Amino acid sequence: MKSFRTEIENPVVEKDIVDLANKIEQFKNGKLDEEKFRSLRLARGVYGQRQPGVQMIRIKLPYGKVSSHQLRKISDVSEEYSIGRLHITTRQDIQIHYVDLNRTPELWAELEKSDVTIREACGNTVRNVTASETAGIDVDEPFDVSPYAQALFEYFLRNPISQELGRKFKVSFSASDADTGLSYMHDLGFIAKIEKGIRGFKVMLGGGLGSQPRHADELYSFLSTDKIIPMMEGVVRVFDRYGERKSRAKARLKFLLKDLGLDGFKSLLEEEQVSVPIKTFPIDAEGYPQPEMVTIQAPKVTLKDQTAFDNWKASNVIRQKQKDYVAIGIKVFLGDFYLKEARALADLVETYAASEIRLSLRQNILIPYVKEELLPFFYTELQKLGFAEIGYNKAVDITACPGTDTCNLGIASSTGIAAELERMMKEEYPDYSNNPDVVIKISGCMNACGQHNMANIGFQGMSVRTKDKLVAPALQVLLGGGNIGNGDGKFADKVVKIPSKRGPEALRIILNDFDANGGALSYPDYYAEKEQMYFYDLLKHLTDVDHLTPSDFIDWGTSEDYVQAIGVGECAGVVIDLIATLLFESEEKIDNAESCLVEQKWAASIYHSYSAMVNTAKAMLTMENVKTNTHISIIKDFDEKFVETERILVENGFENLALQINKKKPTEAFARQYLKDTKEFLHKVQVFRTQELAEVAL
Repeated sequence: MKSFRTEIENPVVEKDIVDLANKIEQFKNGKLDEEKFRSLRLARGVYGQRQPGVQMIRIKLPYGKVSSHQLRKISDVSEEYSIGRLHITTRQDIQIHYVDLNRTPELWAELEKSDVTIREACGNTVRNVTASETAGIDVDEPFDVSPYAQALFEYFLRNPISQELGRKFKVSFSASDADTGLSYMHDLGFIAKIEKGIRGFKVMLGGGLGSQPRHADELYSFLSTDKIIPMMEGVVRVFDRYGERKSRAKARLKFLLKDLGLDGFKSLLEEEQVSVPIKTFPIDAEGYPQPEMVTIQAPKVTLKDQTAFDNWKASNVIRQKQKDYVAIGIKVFLGDFYLKEARALADLVETYAASEIRLSLRQNILIPYVKEELLPFFYTELQKLGFAEIGYNKAVDITACPGTDTCNLGIASSTGIAAELERMMKEEYPDYSNNPDVVIKISGCMNACGQHNMANIGFQGMSVRTKDKLVAPALQVLLGGGNIGNGDGKFADKVVKIPSKRGPEALRIILNDFDANGGALSYPDYYAEKEQMYFYDLLKHLTDVDHLTPSDFIDWGTSEDYVQAIGVGECAGVVIDLIATLLFESEEKIDNAESCLVEQKWAASIYHSYSAMVNTAKAMLTMENVKTNTHISIIKDFDEKFVETERILVENGFENLALQINKKKPTEAFARQYLKDTKEFLHKVQVFRTQELAEVAL
């Protein structure tokens, strides 16, 4: 693999890629535990598919911004290592599928040549930072949030405090009070504000979707821009120390907020401020790269259908705050597009716009900085690519996750039913192609990657069992959710569960009822007026499973009988000594702490030392079959099981030793002393374990 290693100029990135290659080799040779390898590869954007032996690669694209050059590189990588399909996610990433695990280091190296990363696109890390796709051009925005999203992305990428969280951590930025970044459903959500001439953000904390959606709390009504990164570091540190780790179902920040309450969380956040190395972090928004709009004259075109052009313009074109410029929305069916179109689009925007696109939260593409006079030309060119369909961000623009197509966790097809619902709406409800007031979203399981439980009309993949114990694909119908704005939103109610093949009929009933009775109300307002039981009565007859036909046992998008298969595709791995592995990891963390000392990164070194201490204590508690749910419980339980019983001597207790991290400022002197303490602690534990093993062998 020497060729790709030596072509990466950034030594940090090169080390990352080499480490991944080495870990793959260790895993193949049975020297690395499967769970640890899974954690490592997920944090590097490598995700197991439903299909055995292949991987999904998630490409991390902060706030969905992609240059023409980067889009070409992603296309080249997809052609070489994947199947040539690019999938836009609801977090503004691009996913490619069916990648050989052994080739992932090479793939990553190719992307990094164009400043594109897969690092921390998956796993228990700070995930992709999302933002309103109209950031920078929005007529209602107080300022462009892009520089702040970029700065936050850069600060937390490879930051040691966010590499091994209990669960993923999601962040969004909204350009205006419309809150198109959906702050209320994020771990941290930022809404742009200006107070007394100062830029800042309203900050929302602890939101999330999944099986138990939670509305975020308002942490700050206004926080100046130079405070957002120190504040987020404190939040991440609290989540890292107190968040659940054993039970994945309860490991998101929203559950910690639920347990502690907002005031309790704020108290811990205040305690953590000592350990945060920066108190202010000014972000140079003026230094953020500005778009370079071209001045080239486009070829003259003659429109073949003026009415079709006018409909497209009304549906898909957005006026920018920059005079004489507009943005063009491209409705991307199910978020999937292919190499020919991607490369042609890269050429088009490079030559006639500003050489960039934005990927949207609704799995679409936005082309900003188009001269309004060039719209007929762009329409003609996009038609050639199949990118001129009306309905951008409208009701007919249905969001869906990959579901059972490729995802391990998919229960029922989301893309198949989405395709059928969209086909039906175009044929039977053409007016909804230009209706922005109804939002439909579909997820293949309860995890809500398709954001179904914040939609006006949502569908969740499930299964139903007949009295004869036959299993058929099903859909949970959810209604009444929606984004209200300025950090406020409503989660949808679960109304009924129906066999999947009745999904189109359910949508017909819902839309017919709305058309007949909704009047001038938005769908969320109409639902709130009628309430849940009205819609339950409306749809109840579709829930019957006593009279299913053979077709009901075949999911949308497939011709085979339905088989519920969750969690397929990850190989079994090799049984190894977990305790020894954990202690080996502690040694690696100490090595990282020493490297950071050399680089004079005191706070990073301190965190690596802390992580090594907790990991070492975890190893011993694992040996005793003690639950290791949170960092703070590991620290306290180690004192109880080992220090108080004098099995391992730690002067003044392990809690006092470990929690110096949030009691002392991150100075060089403390970093060096803390590392020394960590090495001594690990040595004591290793001596203890050696003695224990010797006694067992007798």
